[in-house]
Amino acid sequence: MAAPLLGAAEGGKGFAWSPPKVDRSIFNRDLGMLDAERDEYATNLATVAANAIAAAKASPASLADARRMLALALQLSPRNKKAVVLNFQLSKGVLPEKTEGNYSPQVFARLILSRGQLLEKQGGAENETLARYFIQLAAEMDPKNEDAVYASEVQRLDLGSVDWSAITDVVEEKP
Repeated sequence: MAAPLLGAAEGGKGFAWSPPKVDRSIFNRDLGMLDAERDEYATNLATVAANAIAAAKASPASLADARRMLALALQLSPRNKKAVVLNFQLSKGVLPEKTEGNYSPQVFARLILSRGQLLEKQGGAENETLARYFIQLAAEMDPKNEDAVYASEVQRLDLGSVDWSAITDVVEEKP
């Protein structure tokens, strides 16, 4: 009989994690963000997601929200260390520990709202797509932020609901 892996001795999975399917980014060079900026946003998205899961002890709602944040992080920077590690740990049933991030969720929500609005003004399909994700995420992260909620609701009324499956469940194109 083979010896169990070290992680298996911790008691197994206490929650179900469906990792986002991201092989490569849907965003290309047309996105109005530098690689370093994309990586910084990805790190902060993964940190906020990990802290939310830790605080909620991997509740189904926290896992669903984190899946979208993590998918967006991986879309922005597919090899982002924080996002890749968190995705792996969650797939193994490891509950992340709360860590110090650069921003509180409320401050980060204001930051992504502002960045989303700037991307919207820049125009272009890629910028407008990311803007929609950022604006909706800002409203969900801080529902007390009236500007974020208003922008998200106007966006929903004008353009319909954001399709998160487009970034969480990317289907590979076959040749």
